[in-house]
Amino acid sequence: MATTFTRTCKRVIGVRAFHASAVSNAETKLKTFSIYRWNPAASNEKPYMKDYNVDLNSCGPMVLDALIKIKNEMDPTLTFRRSCREGICGSCAMNIGGVNTLACTSKIDKDVNKQTKIYPLPHMYIIKDLVPDMNHFYAQYRSIQPWLQREDSDGHGSQQYLQSTEDRKKLDGLYECILCACCSTSCPSYWWNGDKYLGPAVLMQAYRWIIDSRDSQTKVRLEKLRDPYSVFRCHTIMNCTRTCPKGLNPGKAIAEIKKLLGNVIQKDKPGLETTALYK
Repeated sequence: MATTFTRTCKRVIGVRAFHASAVSNAETKLKTFSIYRWNPAASNEKPYMKDYNVDLNSCGPMVLDALIKIKNEMDPTLTFRRSCREGICGSCAMNIGGVNTLACTSKIDKDVNKQTKIYPLPHMYIIKDLVPDMNHFYAQYRSIQPWLQREDSDGHGSQQYLQSTEDRKKLDGLYECILCACCSTSCPSYWWNGDKYLGPAVLMQAYRWIIDSRDSQTKVRLEKLRDPYSVFRCHTIMNCTRTCPKGLNPGKAIAEIKKLLGNVIQKDKPGLETTALYK
């Protein structure tokens, strides 16, 4: 028994030593990441780009892995947001190689002869480095009242409201939005009129509640959008749809809102009586 255990230990130690040797002997594969740096709190500092060389042999496959490695091993002052690392929270949204996307789902370009340039989301106020100020974006989201509203409810959610399978399918491609703001910050109309135009992300969420068969405040929601700026600043450029890291189509949702506002289409009646169980 002891002999078998000893042989097993030697074999495990030998395998580990072999892998350690292979890693140490591996050729260094340096990739340059050029990252936007700026601390507005420092009055004498102007924005600049700083280069970091990362060995891809000792780094994970995603851009977020490289950023974490840089912060942990090279420059602890580098500032960025991140949380889930699974493309769900939207925290690590930034501009990578000219595209608004999520650092945690963006693979590193293995071509070491090309720099990877990383900027914060464009046309946003910067708190520090890659961290934009999201307060205005969230305030716009709050303005559309993104929750279920009913005329027969006291607002406390005292009962369940039913929904048919077909009506539920209408929400697919809308509810998956993670509010990363990649789409809104890629929209020229949002750059120019961000104070009044709600932008692709918020409008897609507005449409999600407008067409929900359980919501009875459709007319009220539409009237709040009936002005020259909230919706109609969209010029169907479609940058929003091209850049969405979740593969959603905000442009289509905005087009449907325009149709509803112009009475080109009407909201369908619920396929199922929402309070059927309580009669």
